[in-house]
Amino acid sequence: MKSACLIPGLLFSSVVLAAGPESGPSAYIQAALADPSRPAAQVQLDPLRKPADVIAFSGVKPGDQVADFMPGNAYFTRILSGVVGSKGEVYAFLPTEQLAHCSADEVAGTNAVETDRRYSNVKVLRARAEEFAAPHPLDVVWTAQDYHDLHDEFMQPTNVARFNAAVFRSLKHGGVYLIIDHAAEAGSGLRDTERLHRIDPDSIRMEVTAAGFVYEGESDVLRNPKDDHQLLIFDPEIRHRTDQVVLKFRKP
Repeated sequence: MKSACLIPGLLFSSVVLAAGPESGPSAYIQAALADPSRPAAQVQLDPLRKPADVIAFSGVKPGDQVADFMPGNAYFTRILSGVVGSKGEVYAFLPTEQLAHCSADEVAGTNAVETDRRYSNVKVLRARAEEFAAPHPLDVVWTAQDYHDLHDEFMQPTNVARFNAAVFRSLKHGGVYLIIDHAAEAGSGLRDTERLHRIDPDSIRMEVTAAGFVYEGESDVLRNPKDDHQLLIFDPEIRHRTDQVVLKFRKP
């Protein structure tokens, strides 16, 4: 699982959408999850991270151009590579702010994928977060468990408005911006991004829609009502089981 470096909000109506078809994940998602090249430690996290449901909700499909922002150990990068297939591409975007302040272990998985011929449709990009871009217009920009980090000291912090504007420019019309993150207490805004590595979902919605995106809704597949939002996400009592939001936005 990828981790961050250790170093009253606008209200939205909640639109909860189903994660995927009741018949189960598409064959191309199943095949990507069954990839024998995936590290065993990552496969063991599948029941908790529910990648089949989240990818189905995002709409990523074969042939897509996808960016995985702050991919860390490349958990989703590897899966997305299998989903988009030989006619698609995945751009694993490593912000240089992260590279300057985090240990090599933080991005070891992404570095390994970069030189692995089994993932030849993955290209690793490195630049400042605010300079986010890809070689081709994107169908999906994906970021998992890291959006909150943009507000934190090790990211300098990032000018989030500029970052979201860059994401908007990078997407095709109709493209999807998919954000997964650890939920903070309702109404807490950005208070806990540094202390607990959590963020109030309303803050995400407010920032992203300010860039021109339309909020489509969320999947509740990673919600955990037993999480009271008071613990650091790395605390053994809650790690891998935090209450997480899966938010879907679209470029008009």
